[in-house]
Amino acid sequence: MAERKRRRRRRHRRNNGCIAALVIVVAIGAAAAYGIPWAISQYSGAVRETFSESVEKSVNVIQAKETEFEELTVTEEEVEGHFYYNQLSESDRTVYRELMQGIEQMEEGIRIHAGREDHPEKVYEYLLFDCPEFFWCAGSSQMSVYEDYTEFYPAYSCSPEEKERKRREIDAAARTCIDGIDSAASEYEKIRYVYEYLVDTVEYDEDAPDNQNIYSALVGKRSVCAGYSRAAQYLLNRMGIECIYVIGTAQRQEAHAWNIVNCDGKYYQMDVTFADPVFLSSENGETVPGDMISYDYLCCTDAQIATDHSQSTDVPYPACISDDLNYYKMNGLYYESYDPQLLLNAMNDSIYARREMFVCKFSDSEVYAQAREGLIEELFPKAARTLGAEYGLESVRYTYIEDEPHSKLTVFWDYGKEN
Repeated sequence: MAERKRRRRRRHRRNNGCIAALVIVVAIGAAAAYGIPWAISQYSGAVRETFSESVEKSVNVIQAKETEFEELTVTEEEVEGHFYYNQLSESDRTVYRELMQGIEQMEEGIRIHAGREDHPEKVYEYLLFDCPEFFWCAGSSQMSVYEDYTEFYPAYSCSPEEKERKRREIDAAARTCIDGIDSAASEYEKIRYVYEYLVDTVEYDEDAPDNQNIYSALVGKRSVCAGYSRAAQYLLNRMGIECIYVIGTAQRQEAHAWNIVNCDGKYYQMDVTFADPVFLSSENGETVPGDMISYDYLCCTDAQIATDHSQSTDVPYPACISDDLNYYKMNGLYYESYDPQLLLNAMNDSIYARREMFVCKFSDSEVYAQAREGLIEELFPKAARTLGAEYGLESVRYTYIEDEPHSKLTVFWDYGKEN
């Protein structure tokens, strides 16, 4: 029978899609995207990572056969809190639950209530966005489409035996993480804890195995944005905190994944990947400490994350408009005006307390521009003299980072090897 094909391009989740009529092969693969909005002293650079997913369909006509469906045991109550599930039509919600049931059992073929006019591949994608625990799904699939139903064949990345072994390893890693925080901690404290835990324990590596799922981040400790974001979603969900997997672009061009979290009834943007900056070396060979965490992406607003992120418009993500959990405001590092003496006193206090760094974030670009020159040309050198006098240093060294997009300056103090 003749086969008809036509090609079309879809941004982000579908590229080079080929669509015709009835037998469908779907292949989805992904990495991630990462850009760095930083400059170290007078130097700047970027780290990029590819993130692409493609869906390819080839279709042949198939004769319909007698239709029988397994009893659906996944209830609506089990999935009613899933964000992407709630974006679907009633008929697609049934398909979602059918796919979920089959995937949990690692069925080779899943018969679903989707005909030739439906798009079960999108429902499958939404299911994987909602369920980071399905680490054994490779993301690709094949489909045999009939008039009123579809035989869906998911691709699995491991055998049932490997799945159970990896699941035990993931459970152990998750318990290690969760045991590190008091169960009575507030929701914000739990969110911040997971944010910091993943930055501290996971190394950014675009060549990491399994980097699209939680196994890479929680067990392998190496991942990319998909692994970071799914791990955050998995851990917070286990703590009883709603965490949504978000897709979009970063740095205005690269596809990227991050999260939206629900803290005490309000929604906030959160990007764990961008909390883990990759820094450049300055000309003198010094490197900014690699254990620094950026808090610009912890419980921030839509407007704040829009500095370098643009989320997909395919679904209506919750609005994130509250600034009450701004890390810098909560920790006395936020300045709405340029007050040289106030800033100098704060820097000196950081030196007396022997803190590794001093951070000052300004309310907007105008205040930042006003403060920048004074800090770099006058206040940093004055604070450095305090550093030398306090610790008896013959020479004083410090490194600073200019982060203009986030209206922030950070200075790192060198206390000398003997102190």
